[in-house]
Amino acid sequence: MAAPVLTDHSIPWTSTIPANKNEPATLFVRERNGTKPNKPREPVLMLHGRSVPALAGFDLQHGKYGWAEFLADAGYDVFVMDLQGSGRSTRPKMDDPRNVNPAQKYLLQDHPGGASGPVQYTSQLDNSQSNWDEVHKVVTYIKDLTGASKLDLIGWSAAAQQLGPYAIQHKENVKSLLLLAPIFPPNGRQSKPGTRWDPPLPMPVSVPAAVFGFPMTLGTKAGFTAAWDRDVKCHKQREEGMVDVAWKAIMENDAIGATWGPEAEGAPGVPEGVMRVKNPYWWGWNSTTVPLDGILGSDVPVLIIYGDLDSTVNTPADLGLLHFSVPALYDAIPGAQKLMFRIACAGHQIPWERRAQTVHKMSRQWLKDNTVEDLAKGSYFLDEDGVITPMD
Repeated sequence: MAAPVLTDHSIPWTSTIPANKNEPATLFVRERNGTKPNKPREPVLMLHGRSVPALAGFDLQHGKYGWAEFLADAGYDVFVMDLQGSGRSTRPKMDDPRNVNPAQKYLLQDHPGGASGPVQYTSQLDNSQSNWDEVHKVVTYIKDLTGASKLDLIGWSAAAQQLGPYAIQHKENVKSLLLLAPIFPPNGRQSKPGTRWDPPLPMPVSVPAAVFGFPMTLGTKAGFTAAWDRDVKCHKQREEGMVDVAWKAIMENDAIGATWGPEAEGAPGVPEGVMRVKNPYWWGWNSTTVPLDGILGSDVPVLIIYGDLDSTVNTPADLGLLHFSVPALYDAIPGAQKLMFRIACAGHQIPWERRAQTVHKMSRQWLKDNTVEDLAKGSYFLDEDGVITPMD
């Protein structure tokens, strides 16, 4: 059997991001084409969350953690994309160390050139509309390339903010939607009154400075480790050394960020690297928009998967815009073709945990016929032994 063909695409794009509006940019997409002989191409598009580059999350070349490669081996034509400001796509305003959150400039005190001086760009880097624009560009590019009429979409974490609204706005392009550990704020920012998707405030400069003031924040390895450790509560939930494996993959997808930050432990003079995370302004993903036109769960079947130890996706109701709830997303989806699994012994970084292979197999079943273990709808708990129990 022939191995999937790997192709990296740099898609030319005229940016709609406020930070570099109307300027030329490129959108990075990796393709692993596993189409079998005499079979039509069945494209799948995978989108990253807010901080982790797409290849580090979906195409990790370590053991059996390569989700994109797993699906390509099953015969799918798999595309993994980076939005601007992430991974290998254009990163506007992010190469200047002065443009980090001022409270984090101490992390760059030993960086050549330092981070001294005021922030040079004080508005948001991107927003919901620019994200939807970029997803649409890549979707239409893939449709033209493959001849397919629709794509299956897979998103991890904050990718729900892009792919959910996109599926509602462009059901003609979407075959199905799989959301892993989706970020969903039931009371998230609304669109402009009287509109469906327009921004609540004129873009880009009128967003209050208190919301932004800088285009990016920095994530350290220590912070990354601590956040992951909070979700690790099961025996053998995470393989030994996986923090280092994941961090190395993240740094391999940010050539600039890899040269910033404090010294690596045990390596004097060698930077540990930082995650350069864009500062976005998002709206249009909430309990009001999910039911629009009855599309999700009918025209677009939806599968939701999340870990029972995930401390990111379910937060207290008194946190305002930071109140997230996966069950609330499931409840808000209007159609009957919706399926949700809560997986035992898994956290927010499930693509790098032992249950990753479970997610891979579930996604392959879903792409085949929109079922998992012959289930097409409902909410379920999957325990460590693979036993499925219905949830209210």
